[in-house]
Amino acid sequence: MSYPHLVFAGEESAATTVREHALKAASGFAALGVGEGDVVAVMLRNEPEAIEAILAAGHLGAYWCGLNWHFKGEEAAWVLADSRAKLLVIHADLIAQVQDALPPSLPVIAVRPRASTRRMYGLPDAIDLPDGMPEWDGWIARLPASRVAPKRPKGLMPYTSGVSGRPKGVVRIPLPEPEAEALAAAAAKLATQVLGVTAQARCLLAAPLYHSAPGNYVAACARAGARLWLEPRFDAERLLQLISQERITHLYLVPTMYQRLLALPRERRVGYDLRSVQFVASTGSPCPASVKHAMIEWLGPVIHEAYASSETGYLTFITAEEWLRKPGSVGRAVGDAVIRILDEHGAAQPAGEVGVIYGRQPASPDFTYINNAEARARIERNGLVTVGDLGYVDDDGYLFISGRQSDMVISGGVNIYAAEIEAVLSRMPGLADCAVFGVPDEEWGEALVAAVVPDADGEHVDAQAVRAFVREHMAGYKVPKFVTVESSLPREDTGKVYKRRVREAFLARKAAAAPA
Repeated sequence: MSYPHLVFAGEESAATTVREHALKAASGFAALGVGEGDVVAVMLRNEPEAIEAILAAGHLGAYWCGLNWHFKGEEAAWVLADSRAKLLVIHADLIAQVQDALPPSLPVIAVRPRASTRRMYGLPDAIDLPDGMPEWDGWIARLPASRVAPKRPKGLMPYTSGVSGRPKGVVRIPLPEPEAEALAAAAAKLATQVLGVTAQARCLLAAPLYHSAPGNYVAACARAGARLWLEPRFDAERLLQLISQERITHLYLVPTMYQRLLALPRERRVGYDLRSVQFVASTGSPCPASVKHAMIEWLGPVIHEAYASSETGYLTFITAEEWLRKPGSVGRAVGDAVIRILDEHGAAQPAGEVGVIYGRQPASPDFTYINNAEARARIERNGLVTVGDLGYVDDDGYLFISGRQSDMVISGGVNIYAAEIEAVLSRMPGLADCAVFGVPDEEWGEALVAAVVPDADGEHVDAQAVRAFVREHMAGYKVPKFVTVESSLPREDTGKVYKRRVREAFLARKAAAAPA
């Protein structure tokens, strides 16, 4: 594997430096008992040390498992125990929020956040470490470079909630050589198509590495030996500054980032030279049609989208030109992917009919859930798997996402797909954000709720206006019974709304307002 030429918050790290640190870390990991097939847990923000730890694990043939750095003790403890992690590399300021739940025998290596990260997150300059805990820079300095021949990297072991239940670790099942080599070549070819990364690319990543898609993006940069600008967090105007100053050619963005970029005043947006951009890759969550239209109008036909999951890998791909012909689609099957739309009994649905999306990507190794093979079996039909998404395929083979099984609302015996209503509301003037979900209803079984966030021009947005807009564009049974106006919606870093939190807050307010 190559090593990316890394630029972090203006600080250059040559490929040789990244390589040297990764090889030293590999030596240290091995001394702590990490071997082929083991797991290294990484709870770091986007910093060079995260890349070095990932590459070190790969050198030893170990998996790396990214922990969301927002996790508290119980959440982190579950992933560490379930993955059987051999060690944890963690930012020093995050130790306090998980320390009480860490297994006593787990080796922990602390990384002190860099100055730019401290500024962005408002962290103190001095952060004390627990007695005896090694600190990354000093630990690395004392280590020799690994002399072990590099193993085939196992890659990321992402944790996903899947369809339901506690987070589950997705682990790729290794293949014997030469099948593994052939499959790795196929996967690399597929990633190049979907992400666009080449050796000449000047890539920028501001999405958190603990998610699988950004982790895959770094892997693509490492395979290609591309130049990578790594940002500690996403900032819309700083992103535009970097593109203009550094002539960035390739980016990975998610729909929430698009929305924040578009929210910048036009006079500020047009002040940057963005002509260097050749390829923007996007996965993670569906992009509202109005947002994608606006991005293509702004940047040109450089926006590319893929439908994927941690379990299946990349299933579809669509270019900007295709999307303009098929607005709302996430593309056609990419590579040798197989996609089927099935009803609840497993019968194939005809074109245009909504059902559960099942798929398989032969270029991705088969997977299981670590310690939970039963969960893997529950989402499989005839060799295809689903993550609970609903959608349909049109006559030309283009896939459209309708929502998730967990987001489907059954009101009066009729299936209603929340994503369809959200897509309509995304076009409503005066709205910045929205989420639609169901709540229990005595008469209808479930009732629709729309949580909406007005934009700066949306001072007149109210429940009546929202219902009227939906009624104008959709059947009456899709008009929300309840509308709640919010200042913001809680979102994951990938852009997905935490609907459970929104629903719980709505139900709590509704219960508090009910007569005693």
